[in-house]
Amino acid sequence: MTLDTLSLAGHGPVIPVIVLQRVQDAVPLAEALLAGGVKVLEVTMRTPVALQCIEAIAKALPEALVGAGTIRSAADAQAALDAGSRFAVSPGYTAEVGAACRRIGLPLLPGVATASEVMAANADGLNFLKFFPAVQAGGVAMLKALGGPFPDVVFCPTGGLTPETAPQFLALPNVKVCGGSWLTPADAVAAGDWGCITALARATHALRG
Repeated sequence: MTLDTLSLAGHGPVIPVIVLQRVQDAVPLAEALLAGGVKVLEVTMRTPVALQCIEAIAKALPEALVGAGTIRSAADAQAALDAGSRFAVSPGYTAEVGAACRRIGLPLLPGVATASEVMAANADGLNFLKFFPAVQAGGVAMLKALGGPFPDVVFCPTGGLTPETAPQFLALPNVKVCGGSWLTPADAVAAGDWGCITALARATHALRG
């Protein structure tokens, strides 16, 4: 069944942005996030083992909604789908990536930072967009400004958010969920401190006021 990316927002206020360096960490990390009530997992394609990690999670934990981040090309989209990704996230938007994801049935959450990029994504039928890099691209003030001309568009701000600032974003009417790398700190993953990650995941449920 094809996923609607907007439905991802119904599983909790934060989608973890996950960078994995070792395949053996993938399933324990995903289990730790699931134990904390975080079901949607974005594994970024920033490391050589990312696809293997996605495949491992998809096979071991079918209850997790695992997707691929940092999708930059049609080839990336196909590789992500083949690995078991349920959705794709891109840092920006191109018509090529949009068309590729539509062709293979991989739901896309595309990144935008400007009004022109919002319009380009809208023209291809996409109305749930990742605002990236959120803090650097104007943060809460920019999202408020985009709400004027784009009342029908909703966002997932990602990039530079913290547990302290996330509630300010989540309070906006045009923000449905946010992306956060703080759920999976590199030192905790390297140390196999899965209890820490479960605790961070559990704490996200209190972020939406």
